Amino acid sequence: MENTNPKEWYISDFKKYEESLNGNASKDFHHIRENAIEVFNVLDFPTTKNEEWKYTNVSPILNNKFSAQTDQRKIALDEQDFELYKINNLDAHLVVLINGLFDRTYSDANNLPKGVIIENLSSAMNNHPEIIAEHFGKYVKYENGFIALNTALTLDGVVIYVPDNVVIEKPVHIINITGSAEGQILAQPRNLIVTGKNAQVKIIESYNSFGDDVNFNNNVTEIIAGENAHIDLYKIQNENQNSFNISRTQVEQKRNSVTTIYTMTTGGALVRNDINTVLNDENCNCNLYGLYLIDGNQHVDNHTLIDHAKPHCLSNELYKGVLNDKSHAVFNGKVFVRKDAQKTNAYQSNKNILLSNDSLVDTKPQLEIYADDVKCSHGATVGQLEEEALFYLRARGISKDNARSILIRAFANDIFDEIKIDALHDHFNEMVFEKLS
Repeated sequence: MENTNPKEWYISDFKKYEESLNGNASKDFHHIRENAIEVFNVLDFPTTKNEEWKYTNVSPILNNKFSAQTDQRKIALDEQDFELYKINNLDAHLVVLINGLFDRTYSDANNLPKGVIIENLSSAMNNHPEIIAEHFGKYVKYENGFIALNTALTLDGVVIYVPDNVVIEKPVHIINITGSAEGQILAQPRNLIVTGKNAQVKIIESYNSFGDDVNFNNNVTEIIAGENAHIDLYKIQNENQNSFNISRTQVEQKRNSVTTIYTMTTGGALVRNDINTVLNDENCNCNLYGLYLIDGNQHVDNHTLIDHAKPHCLSNELYKGVLNDKSHAVFNGKVFVRKDAQKTNAYQSNKNILLSNDSLVDTKPQLEIYADDVKCSHGATVGQLEEEALFYLRARGISKDNARSILIRAFANDIFDEIKIDALHDHFNEMVFEKLS
C-alpha cells in the first residue's frame, strides 16, 4: 500500500472529511463519528486469527486504496441504464443510492401513508433528529473495524419510519449502485428502519455494480420491529465479480413481532453477511432464509446470530448454497437461548451442493442453550447432484445443462416458496437461471 497501512489510510480519509465539515463538526452526530473512529483505531480489521473470521481473509479488500470521500463523483447513468437495476413488474417506492449517496433523479418514494417517513439519512438528521437520536447506533455494536468504519465515514443511507397501525402496501426498493470511471469507490450506506405497533413493511435492498471496476460496499442496517409489527427484508447481492461487500444487519424485536430476512447472493468477489437478531420480548418470530449461487473464485460468508432473550419465541433458519469451480462458501449460524427463554422453538439448517471437485464449504451450525424447556434442532449437509435424477432427465431429451438447472431450481424451491412478492419471486428465478447459464 505504498507506505500506508489500511488503518492509517482510512483515518487519513476521516481527517479529510472533518476538514470539509466546517461549522458542522460541532453537531451531535459528528460526535458519534469521532467516537467510532477512535474505536476503529483500537479495533482494526478482522483477520483469520479471529474465530468469527477464521475462514474469510479480508486482505484482498485491504490491498486496495478505496476512497470514502467520493466528492459526489457521478456515474454516467441514463434512464435506459437505470432500467437494468429495477425489478420487472415491481410496483415499489424507490430509493436510489449511487456510491452510497442519495440520488434524487431516480428515487421515487411519494404518496406515502400518513406519518410514514422514507428519507435519505442526511435529510432525516435535520428533519427528524428525534428518531436518529433515539435509535441510530443503539443496537449494532462495534464488533469489528468494518462496523466502526461505516459509522465514522458513512455519508448517507436510508431512514424508514412506519408509525403505529400503518401498513405500507407497496414494497420499498432501496437500489444501491456502486461504480465510477475513476474506480476504487468505497460506498458506506447506513440504513435505519423503525416500525411502531402493528405496523407492516416490505423492504428490498439490492446491490449492483456500474461497470466492472473493483469497488467496496461496506453497509450497516439497523431494524427495530415494534410490538406486533411485521417486517420482510429481501437482500439481493448481484455485484460484479471484482467487487467486495461487507454487510451487517442488526435486528431488535419487540413483543409479538415477526421479521423475515431473505439473502440472495450471486455476485461479488468476496461477500460477508452478518445478520444478528435479538428476540427481546415474548412471542417473537424470526425467519432467516438464504440462497447463494457462486462460481469462479467467489467467496461468500454468511454469519447469523439469533438471540432468544425472552420466552415463548420461535426462529426458523434455512440457508442453501450451490457452488461451482473454485468458489468457497462459509456458513456459521448460532442460535443462542438465554436462561430465561423457556418454551423456545428454534430450527436451523444449512444445505449445499458442490458442482465441482474444487469448490469448498465450511459450515458450522451452532446451538448454545441455557434454558431447559426448549425444542431446538440444527444440521448441515454437503453433497452433489444426484446422478440418477440427472440420468432420468437426460433420458427424456433434456440437455445436461438444462437438467442441472432444473435440479438446482428444485433444490432451492423451499426458499423460493417463502417469497411473498410475485415480481420478486420471478426476479429470483431469472437470477438463478442466468447464473447457471
